[in-house]
Amino acid sequence: MSVLARVIEETGLTTVTIALVKEHAAKVKPSRALFVPFPYGYPLGKADDAAFQHRVISSAFELLERPEGPVLEDFPEEAGPVEYPQASGIKGAYDVLMEDAANEVTALRPFYERWVEGHDGRTAVGVSNIPQRRFRGMIRFLQSYAAGEDADIKERPQKLSVPQFIRYCVDDLKAFYFEARMCQRPSSTEPELHKWFWGETAAGDLTSKLAKRMIEAGDPSMERFAFGLAR
Repeated sequence: MSVLARVIEETGLTTVTIALVKEHAAKVKPSRALFVPFPYGYPLGKADDAAFQHRVISSAFELLERPEGPVLEDFPEEAGPVEYPQASGIKGAYDVLMEDAANEVTALRPFYERWVEGHDGRTAVGVSNIPQRRFRGMIRFLQSYAAGEDADIKERPQKLSVPQFIRYCVDDLKAFYFEARMCQRPSSTEPELHKWFWGETAAGDLTSKLAKRMIEAGDPSMERFAFGLAR
C-alpha cells in the first residue's frame, strides 16, 4: 500500500496509508503513513469494535494536518495478541467436524443472517460477489479443486485466474464463518475464533487441502496464493 500511495500522490491526489509493516513504510516513505501494531488482515484492529476502529481511522486522517512529509507515526494502542493461531499450528479435531462443508454452511446460515441483521446490513462477506445463499455451490467448486480436478465456476471473472478467485472465495468463507460464530458465541475471542475455524470446522479442513494442492503445484505464484489461504 505504501508503494501505491507514492504512485497515487504523483498524480496529485492526497493519500493516507495504514501500514502493518513499519519497516516497509519507512523504506518506501509514502507521504503520510500510520503504523498499526495489529496482526495481518486486521488493519483497523479489533473485530466488531466500531469505537476502536474509528480511533484508528481518525488517527490516520489527522496526518493530513501535518505541514510537511513524509510522515510515519505509530498508533498508540494495541489490538489484542500480536499473532493469531495459524492453520499449520492447529491440530484438527476431526471427530467433531461435519462431514461436508456445504452442510456446515447451511447450518451456520441463520447465525450469519442474524449477525448481518444486527449490524445494519454490514458484513465482510462479498469480495467473491457470490451471494451467501449460493455458498453451497462455491463449496462444491472448492472441493473439486482440492480433489485435483480441473474445476471452475461460472461466477469467476475471466480476468481472474482460478487460484486468485479461490482466494476470494476463501476470504468470503472465513468472514461468513467468523461472523456466524460471533453471533453464536458473542464472548469468543479472536484466538478462539481462529482455533475453532482451523481445528473444528469442515471449511477449515477444506481450506488446508486447497492450500496443499497449490503448494504441491511447484509454482512460486501458487505458493503465494496458498499462504494467503491457510493463515
